[in-house]
Amino acid sequence: MQTLTTASQIEQLKPGQAVFILFGGAHCGVCQIIKPKIESLMAQQFPDIALAYVDCELNSDICAQNGVFSLPAIKLYIEGQLCLEKARSFSLMELVTQVERIYRLWKVS
Repeated sequence: MQTLTTASQIEQLKPGQAVFILFGGAHCGVCQIIKPKIESLMAQQFPDIALAYVDCELNSDICAQNGVFSLPAIKLYIEGQLCLEKARSFSLMELVTQVERIYRLWKVS
């Protein structure tokens, strides 16, 4: 999982094939628990999707520019388009199901 520290890094990744961005923080207990789980799930099931992480405690301006005001938050971009967005409270299994649906539609086209 690549750690992003500038808004331009996010903008460079978005037009690519697919990118999954986790917005979290070092003092967010939930963020620290789900980060390795998401990393493992995504690597096993969706290897074509690039993973990125933004520490909102260190880069609050990036989070604000991306409309992230509560943690944890995720955004999935496919070819520059926002396809999935979750914040605060979400199930990892539900997340995987939704990403899988989007992933299959993307790979078919």
